[in-house]
Amino acid sequence: MAPQLKTNNSRVGEAAPLASSEDLSGSTLGTPRILGRGVTPSAPPGGVTPAAPPPGDCGGDPAKRIYDQMRLTDVEELAPQEEPRDICYAIYLILVLHGIGTLMPWNMFITAKSYFVDYKLSEAYTGETSEYATNFLPYVGFASHIPSVIINWVNVFARMGGSLARRIIWSLCIITAVFIFTVILAMVDSSGWPGPFFFTTITSVVILNVANGIYQNSVYGLAARLPFRYTGAVVLGSNVSGTFTALINILSIAMAPNPRTAAIYYFITALFILLACFDTYFALPLSRFYRYHKLKSTRSGPELRGPSTAIPYWYIFKRAFPQLLNVFLIFFATLSVFPTVLADIKPVDKEFFISNDYFSAVLCFLTFNGTAMLGNLLPNFFLRPLPTPRWLWLPVVLRFAFIPFFVLCNFLPVHVERVTPVFINSDWAYWGVVVLLGLSSGYFSSLAMMYCPRTVEPQFASTAAMFGAASLVTGVCAGVQFSLVLSWFVRNVDFS
Repeated sequence: MAPQLKTNNSRVGEAAPLASSEDLSGSTLGTPRILGRGVTPSAPPGGVTPAAPPPGDCGGDPAKRIYDQMRLTDVEELAPQEEPRDICYAIYLILVLHGIGTLMPWNMFITAKSYFVDYKLSEAYTGETSEYATNFLPYVGFASHIPSVIINWVNVFARMGGSLARRIIWSLCIITAVFIFTVILAMVDSSGWPGPFFFTTITSVVILNVANGIYQNSVYGLAARLPFRYTGAVVLGSNVSGTFTALINILSIAMAPNPRTAAIYYFITALFILLACFDTYFALPLSRFYRYHKLKSTRSGPELRGPSTAIPYWYIFKRAFPQLLNVFLIFFATLSVFPTVLADIKPVDKEFFISNDYFSAVLCFLTFNGTAMLGNLLPNFFLRPLPTPRWLWLPVVLRFAFIPFFVLCNFLPVHVERVTPVFINSDWAYWGVVVLLGLSSGYFSSLAMMYCPRTVEPQFASTAAMFGAASLVTGVCAGVQFSLVLSWFVRNVDFS
C-alpha cells in the first residue's frame, strides 16, 4: 500500500515524515521523523539523547552524526535563508536524464524509420509491397500517443497507482521489458511474416506508451515540487533525448555492417539510458535539496485525498488554461510536420554535400532535435524570458506557417505519387527553416511548460504540471494524425 500522509488535527510544522526509503518502497521500517518547533526529540536506541555536535565537528559515531543531522532538517525546512543548495546541479541533471527517458521510446521508434520501412517492411526483404511501409510513422504515432493521451488525462484525476514513486518505478520496468522484446524482434528473421511483425511491433508500441504516459506525467509532477527551472530541466531532457537518439542512429548507420545489426546496437543503447533513469531515481531522497523542497511543497498545502480535502481540478484547469492551450498548439504545429513530413523530404540538388543516405538523419532528425535542445536552453540566459505569459500565444500561432512551407518542399511519401507542385527548390532554404522550427519549438515549449505550474498556488502546482504534460501529449497526438492530411494533400491537390 502506498504511504499516506497523516491528516489529524496537529498543526502544520509539528510532525511530518522525512523523505526516505518510505518514499521509494512504501516501507515504514526505520523511517526517521522530522521534529517541529517545540517538540522534544525521542531518544535514539539506548535511551540517551545525544548532545548537539559542536560546529565543524566531523568526528564521533557515524550513526550519532546522522541522527543529529535528522534533527536539524526541520530547521533547514523552516528557514528559507538556509535553503540547501543543489550540489553540483545533481538534482537538475537527474531530471534532465529523466526528461531524456520520457521521450526515449517515441524517439527510438521514429528515428529508426529506415530500419522498419527500408528493411523489415521493404519489398526487397519481404518480397511484397505493403501499406505498412507507406504510413509507418503515422501508424506508430497513433499507437504511441492515443494510449499516452488517455493515461495522462486519467492520471491527472485518478492518480492511479498511489505514490509518484510507485508509478515511476513500475512504468520504467515495463518500458525496459518492451525494449528487450524489441531487440529480440530485430534478431529474428521476419521476412516471411511482415503482417504479424507489423502488428506485433504496433502492439509493443501501445504497451510501451501506456507505461511511458504514466512515467512522463509522474516526472512532471515530481519536478513541480522543485523550483521553477527544474520543470525546464525535464523539457530540456526531452529535447536532448531527440538529439542523442539522432546521433546514435547516425553512428549505427555508419558503423554497423547491416541494418539488422544497427538496430540491435541502437535499441540496446536505449536500455542503458532507461537503467540509468531507474538507478538515479533512488538517489533523489539522498539529497537534502530534494528533501527540503519535497517537504516544503507538502507543508504548503498537500494535495491529499479524503473526505475533508479535495483537489479543485476545474479551478486549476481554468487558471492554467491559457498556458495549456499554448502547450497544445506548440506541439500540434511541430508534430504535424516532424517527423512524418520532414523524414520524407528528399534532396532537390543531387550534388548536395550530404548524401541521400544521411539526408534525413542529418537534416531532419539531428537538426531538429539539436536546435530544439538549444531553444530549450535559451530561457536560462534571461532573467525575465520573453514573451511573458500574457503574450506567448502570439508567436505560438505564427508557428503554424511552418506547415504549408514544408508541404511545398520536395515532400515525397513512400509509394505515393506527388501531384502538388514543389515550390521550395532549395535544400539550404529547407535546412534553414528546420533550424527555425527546432529553435522555436524548444524555446516556446520550455516557456509554456514552466509557466503552467506558476499559474496556480504552490500546493496545486503538481496538478497544473500534470495538466501541462497531458496537454503536451494531446498536442503531439493531434499533430501526428494531422500529418496524414498532409500526405493526402500532396497526393490529390494539383494547383495547376
